[in-house]
Amino acid sequence: MNKQKNENLIHRPPVVVILGHVDHGKSSILEAIWDLKITAKESGGITQHIGAYEVEHSGKKITFIDTPGHEAFSAMRSRGAKVADIAVLVVSAEESVKEQTKEAIKHIKEAGIPMIVAINKIDKPEANPEKVKRELANADVQVESMGGKIPSVETSAKTKKGINDLLEMILLVAEMDGLKADVSKPAEGLIIESYQDSKRGPTATIILEQGILKIGDIVGTDSAVGKVKILNDFQEKAIEKVAPGLSAIVLGFETVPGVGENFGVFSDIEAAKKNLKPAQMNKLLEETPMEEGKKTLNLIIKADVQGSAEAIKEVLKTIPQDKALLRIIKMEVGEISENDLKLAASSRANVVGFRVKANAVAKSIAERQKIKIKTFDIIYELVQVVRAALEKMVEPETVRVDLGKIKILAIFRNDKRQIIGGKVTEGAIKKGVSVEVFRNQEKIGKGKIIGLKRDQKDIDEATKGAECGVLFEGDAKAQEGDILSAYMEERRKVEL
Repeated sequence: MNKQKNENLIHRPPVVVILGHVDHGKSSILEAIWDLKITAKESGGITQHIGAYEVEHSGKKITFIDTPGHEAFSAMRSRGAKVADIAVLVVSAEESVKEQTKEAIKHIKEAGIPMIVAINKIDKPEANPEKVKRELANADVQVESMGGKIPSVETSAKTKKGINDLLEMILLVAEMDGLKADVSKPAEGLIIESYQDSKRGPTATIILEQGILKIGDIVGTDSAVGKVKILNDFQEKAIEKVAPGLSAIVLGFETVPGVGENFGVFSDIEAAKKNLKPAQMNKLLEETPMEEGKKTLNLIIKADVQGSAEAIKEVLKTIPQDKALLRIIKMEVGEISENDLKLAASSRANVVGFRVKANAVAKSIAERQKIKIKTFDIIYELVQVVRAALEKMVEPETVRVDLGKIKILAIFRNDKRQIIGGKVTEGAIKKGVSVEVFRNQEKIGKGKIIGLKRDQKDIDEATKGAECGVLFEGDAKAQEGDILSAYMEERRKVEL
């Protein structure tokens, strides 16, 4: 029996995620790997972001997850999913460790997976790999050449130097981990990307962890069920089955499953449906409640794929909501539709699209009902616009700005409007500003500077050290020795 069990265990390819600072070359390294390992004819068949790619090196396969960012990685992990077997931390040799590098290190350590450091851009004149290693040590990442246990490889995505070394290191780490899967078990794995295809319907990219997934299998996640009708590899070529450690595009789900959800194979659709749980996608900040007296921005968000939607939701959570509330009325994948515009009209919501467009009917409704549709290709820009919209809803704050002080040296006229001679002792005094009158450090009244003169000429401002004449109007009679403290009130836009 043990022998039979061992026969069911097979070595599987490692699943690798590449993380690091936004400009340090994560995508460039992936592209360099494709250029080396995937022919131009083959890569031409990859028409859209599917979330996973496979390469072969030294006769062994490696599966790479192409995540849209740290936020999606966090979202996957928060659902209890083990995203990858190995993480490659990319650090630029010319810029070294950045804040996002530290965030990536945190993500990797929390996921509990082995790390390989790729010190990239070593072709640059300013490249300093030793500085990178020292800064990584300060971030609690000790590479082997510094006496630690974490392997590091120097790479150049531009010249392809070190790319084969990186692949060799990935295979070595995978071999040391002894990655195996049981092909006799029912198929199970992870949804790493999903979207609504306008022609093919709900589409998901999966990584298989155990078993063999075949056409005709009944599959289910926490949010979706279906029957596998079509299986494609990452180049969208038709395949009959998927082995552990490999990715595939699955068509046959009745609805779009959530990114980061685990899937399994069931005996029938009814059994799969019993596994369903209430959808979580539209929950933001525990379903933000309405608060009386607080302005609320309602949003309808449509995204290209579920991974993008998850990433957007995670970043929007970071916007402070103590002054104005953000409520997501609807968040889905797919184009902006007629139903989205009808919901926007009834709920007074803004419509935001990420890498999607509005269909013709939706555009017509938007123009007719004057509903704004904004679309973006970069998550950061989308979030900045949402933040600005929230800030615009908050009443500007009135802020006092102290300008300067003038000491009264003489009183020339003492009726409703006083003419005063004085010397500016601090800052500057301007025509038209408000003042408070102080006598022996006690405020006795307030007023306004109507006019300023120097050498019998009207002036707009007198600065520290200058003597000038002041036309003052207020609720207190100023005397020699009093201090006029000038200030103005500004209405400033609130920043969240």
